[in-house]
Amino acid sequence: MGRGKIEIEKIENKNARQVTFSKRRAGLFKKAHELAVLCEADVAVIIFSCTGKMFEFSSTDMKTILERYNKCLESKQSPVVQPKPENQKQESDENEFLKQEIERLKLKQRQLLGKDLIGMDLQELHEVERQLQEGLLCVKTRKGERLMDDNVIWRKQVEHFKLFLPSTNYYLAPHSIDYLPETTRNLGPEDYKDSDTSLLLGYFFP
Repeated sequence: MGRGKIEIEKIENKNARQVTFSKRRAGLFKKAHELAVLCEADVAVIIFSCTGKMFEFSSTDMKTILERYNKCLESKQSPVVQPKPENQKQESDENEFLKQEIERLKLKQRQLLGKDLIGMDLQELHEVERQLQEGLLCVKTRKGERLMDDNVIWRKQVEHFKLFLPSTNYYLAPHSIDYLPETTRNLGPEDYKDSDTSLLLGYFFP
């Protein structure tokens, strides 16, 4: 059976109040100690009882923590924590490694651009050549894929625009007129009396 819920309010009974204060103070100091050990934190707790008696707990030197606290209040900034010597050495080694790695990658990039090739042996030059050939092949492959994709898009655009053009089933055919005389005799005005000399314009339907 679990414990009942305790209402948080002032305890009127002095004896009960003192017992609760002692228990809660010990529990608070225990949690502060666990926090300092688990998280490698600097923890300080100061308690004044109702009678004015002071109780304190600190994971390191209380005076040092209070000095850091006062400096933080004065500067309105977070306190600067000095790293431990072993952590500082590890960070320094990591920074040096990262600098060397950056310089190595920069040199490799320049070599791929055909620069700083002096001092490279034949095997290294073959390796650079191989990487360039592989890169060029990838570029050509991607270029071909992009051209095919663009062609598909262009075809779709052409088909789309064709929908807005009127469809025509007729065409204009060129006309040629051949003058073939029926006879070789001389024609007079009477011969042209019944001839149709009007000009007909229009479409030619096949």
